[in-house]
Amino acid sequence: MMTKKLSASPQPSPPPIWLGTALALGAYAMWGLFPLYFKLLAHINYMEVLAQRTVWTFVFVFLIMLAMGRFEIFSRGFYLKKTVLIMMASGAVLAVNWGVFIVAVSIDQVLQASLGYFMAPLASAGLGIFVLSERPSAPRWVALALALAGVGYMVAGVGDVPWLALALAGSWAAYGLLRKVSPLGSISGLYMETMILAPLALAYIIYIALGPAGIVAAPLFGSTMEDTMLLIGAGILTALPLLLFARATKLLQLGFIGILQYLVPTAQFMLAVFVFDEPFGSDRLVTFVCIWVALVIYVADSLHARHANQKK
Repeated sequence: MMTKKLSASPQPSPPPIWLGTALALGAYAMWGLFPLYFKLLAHINYMEVLAQRTVWTFVFVFLIMLAMGRFEIFSRGFYLKKTVLIMMASGAVLAVNWGVFIVAVSIDQVLQASLGYFMAPLASAGLGIFVLSERPSAPRWVALALALAGVGYMVAGVGDVPWLALALAGSWAAYGLLRKVSPLGSISGLYMETMILAPLALAYIIYIALGPAGIVAAPLFGSTMEDTMLLIGAGILTALPLLLFARATKLLQLGFIGILQYLVPTAQFMLAVFVFDEPFGSDRLVTFVCIWVALVIYVADSLHARHANQKK
């Protein structure tokens, strides 16, 4: 009796690389063009913009979690004490980062914002050394020394302390460190962070809307319909790139994604110089060149180390 040979079921083909690249580029393009959007909100107090952004981000992420079927947000196990404490800390640092960025855009300091995000990976490396006791290679020490030299030149040679850039770099590096020890992913983590911050943000919105007599003296969500839509859009625009980025990380190698991330400060730099006409003389150029060279050394060393580990 003859038996038929069963053919193996065809394996699903992996998602095309171009899809992951398109998703990553979409996320980085949105982040890079943030200054254009937040310039539209520059006439509103930065604290109100921050509070509104927090509330609407929470609303949008909550709806996304429901649409994705992520019903664990209703389970008690999702809110473990250790997780909540970590997310409280990361939420606070994230709020600082958002607030500093909003201030930088509103006072025409997008160039400093760009510098801050160029410096962020180097600040993360510094935290790794002093907090996690990591042992960097010689090239990374050189990169950190160059970055410090660039900032030192701006402080000593020009007499200008780039507080906004330092605050952005430091807060983003601290945020990355906290998220590294968090058990939550990007979307679920943002949900919990904004869930923790939203009550405080909403309380502030109500506070500034109340007049001296305790009655509503100003609209809760923007003085005009245009402002209202822009404030709501700030929440959507905050969460949407994260969705694209989270999907892109599953389709691309992290090394490639890590290189693409420098498109964000590069886009902000181009906007600052060529769209917003912020001053960029030789004094600032020295600082940026130091940071750029430091980044080249840092990225090259990271890629070399990753390649060496893969060969083991």
